[in-house]
Amino acid sequence: MLLPVTADAEWIDNRDALQAWLDTLPVAASVGVDTEFMRRNTFHPQLALLQLGWNGRHALVDPLAFEIGDALQPRLGDGTAVTVMHSASEDLETLAPLLPDGPRQLFDTQIAAAFVGMGLGISYRALVAELAGVDLDKGETRSDWLQRPLTDSQRAYAALDVVYLKTIHEQLSERLQQRDRSAWHAEDCERLKRRASHRDGDPQPQRALRAAAEWPREKQALLRRLLLWRDRSARNLDRPRPWLMDDTLALSLAAQPATTLSDLEQRSRGQRALRSAQRSELFELMSQPVEADEIAATARIPAHPQGNAKKALAAMKQEVDDRATALDLPSGLLCPRKVLEEYVVTAEWPEFLEGWRREVLHDQLPALLPA
Repeated sequence: MLLPVTADAEWIDNRDALQAWLDTLPVAASVGVDTEFMRRNTFHPQLALLQLGWNGRHALVDPLAFEIGDALQPRLGDGTAVTVMHSASEDLETLAPLLPDGPRQLFDTQIAAAFVGMGLGISYRALVAELAGVDLDKGETRSDWLQRPLTDSQRAYAALDVVYLKTIHEQLSERLQQRDRSAWHAEDCERLKRRASHRDGDPQPQRALRAAAEWPREKQALLRRLLLWRDRSARNLDRPRPWLMDDTLALSLAAQPATTLSDLEQRSRGQRALRSAQRSELFELMSQPVEADEIAATARIPAHPQGNAKKALAAMKQEVDDRATALDLPSGLLCPRKVLEEYVVTAEWPEFLEGWRREVLHDQLPALLPA
């Protein structure tokens, strides 16, 4: 195993220097991109560093020193450059204020690796070891990236996160073409971009709390109302959702709403971002009656499969495993178990299974639904 190269990365802390670096890129360049961000006490990730790499040139861009978004959008958001990233979901969310619709062309190396038989969710370090023969040090993973100045160790670590994206991209692109999986990979990258660009959150957050699956529809609608309030408030206050109301409290308040403000205060102790103003707002919200249109707008919470549904789930899982084996794909990439669990209960074709997955599975799965 080789030692990592020493990356000579340019430190960029002003708009002109960033523009000059970007101006050297060819129109159709493949640009390696990574971010370092912090998300300890906030709802929104705080961009602390942007790493760029192209053709052996690397840059560490300091977003704390100047506004970088207007320089990135023309090259990565609107231009024809390919943005190469590894496991891009959190990076795309972090960059969303700067690239609202994400990079125009995204190549996610983790997704590509899954399509070419290297397993689901492979780490950047493992991918570099496999394709570049280099063992990376991950010692700065939990570093404080908002501190200034960054240490030499931090800078070296950050630069190495883009140094090997070029060779990884080239090898994975070739393997995707050999397997005729390039279009499938591109589709999944577009899906990833769409998910990261949904800045209003999940419109049906109650579906994730299966403990309420057997509740009356009115209670499920109230739970949805509380969770939507939590999401809006967390975004506005820039605080983690559980700091306002954790899932346990949300379920408790929807099942048995607080009768007085003092009752709510007693039951919500320990929610560190729930101050008196938010508590009053929450109390008023849960005191309002649930109307028929709100119930109609609330998607049912899928229950855990039981009886015939459980047998159907097993048959579907076997079908997915068989198809995945035939295609040499991880079954979790083709269709995660959670998606099957919802489908077997609701009988509604999942959005996740649209696109290339529909072509692969739609002739088989509907026939396995329980009668």
